[in-house]
Amino acid sequence: MKKNLWIIKNGYFAVMNADKPVIHGVMVIEGDQIRYVGEQLPSDLVIPEDVEVMDGKGLLFLPGLMNTHGHAAMSLLRGHGDDLALQVWLQEKMWPMEGKFTSKDVYWGTSLSVLEMLKGGTTTFLDMYDHMDQVAKVTDESGIRAVLMRGAIGLCPEDVQLAKLAEAVQFTKDWHGKADGRITTMMSPHAPYTCPPAFIEKFVQAAHDLDLPMHTHMSETAAEVQQNVNEYGLRPVAHLEKLGVFTRPTLVAHAVHLTDDEIETLARYNVSVSHNPGSNLKLASGVARVPDLLKAGVTVSLGTDGAASNNNLDMLEEMRLAALIHKGVSGDPTAVPALEALRLGTEYGAKSIGLENVTGLLRAGMKADFIAVNIDQPHYKPHTDLISHVIYSGAAQDVWHVWVDGKQVVKNRECLTLDEEKIMREAQACFDGLLAR
Repeated sequence: MKKNLWIIKNGYFAVMNADKPVIHGVMVIEGDQIRYVGEQLPSDLVIPEDVEVMDGKGLLFLPGLMNTHGHAAMSLLRGHGDDLALQVWLQEKMWPMEGKFTSKDVYWGTSLSVLEMLKGGTTTFLDMYDHMDQVAKVTDESGIRAVLMRGAIGLCPEDVQLAKLAEAVQFTKDWHGKADGRITTMMSPHAPYTCPPAFIEKFVQAAHDLDLPMHTHMSETAAEVQQNVNEYGLRPVAHLEKLGVFTRPTLVAHAVHLTDDEIETLARYNVSVSHNPGSNLKLASGVARVPDLLKAGVTVSLGTDGAASNNNLDMLEEMRLAALIHKGVSGDPTAVPALEALRLGTEYGAKSIGLENVTGLLRAGMKADFIAVNIDQPHYKPHTDLISHVIYSGAAQDVWHVWVDGKQVVKNRECLTLDEEKIMREAQACFDGLLAR
């Protein structure tokens, strides 16, 4: 028997085809890839008689969820400074505490987030932060897939700016393609309002030199947009365009406050948007124009942002919010249907971070990054439309099993790669230490 070949039978699989989004059938996994998904095994597919078989009864298998914007270590600040405006929250609550963070804090804060994400079905996350070697270490140890970058705020002397840029470059050289290929990297100036133009241009040049995509916060609040106009005479989209950011494959986070012309510009440059509905609602930043972005051909994915502004990392909740709030804002119940919401959290997520040929779909040839949701529960009955059920009724606690790169990392809601009790204990100790400093 080929030990790296196994089969899931008798399960429901979200293949997300327009005509038939869910099938009842079989999936074959070989090594780290999906070899076949269908209603029954094809006659020409040679399967050893003694191959390992998993019974998928009562389970809905989905592509692994993609969290395309966040700051994992900020889980240490969950609940610290809630119900505040963004700038007040940042300047009075977050930045003073983050200034005390050590590598140890980042390691345990990231571990706490990765544990939460894995148990909630997130198989890939994007992280923009400091002490990124610690984030990469947790990624390597946990088995999750990640897109990592040293986020850099440029409100500092030039020598400090250059040191941050050097750190960002060195991080990509040290970690891009590592952890069996599960880690990829980007270049990431924090935001137009926290980075002087010349600093952003240096990151653009580095991204060209390293052939990497770019990621930044953009147009999260109306005040931020107005500040950009006051300082540079341009709204953030035109400002970043002028600085050459969009000459690289780019993912922007938030993009809440956009004009029609700005949406057209993003579409023209193939700029992707990470929509963070939970965080944007909680900070009263506004509601991004997601239906308009999708109609214009912009790739829109979903992110939780950090747990300090969400306050959880539940991607099933983000998909539900994305499906609901745009109906309410637009008055159109068809604005973001359940299947489109699922695509935002999976297929479109992979595309937005340059992994569209790697993960995000249950399809032959893709990496075996997938999850199993327990649909043998009251809130999934009767089994009418399972995509509708998972979007409108589902929650992170419904995720029973998780695989990344063909390896099972969560089984029966227990994380197999991380010490849950130790992580929670150490994270609490880190927060207590931050308060005491």
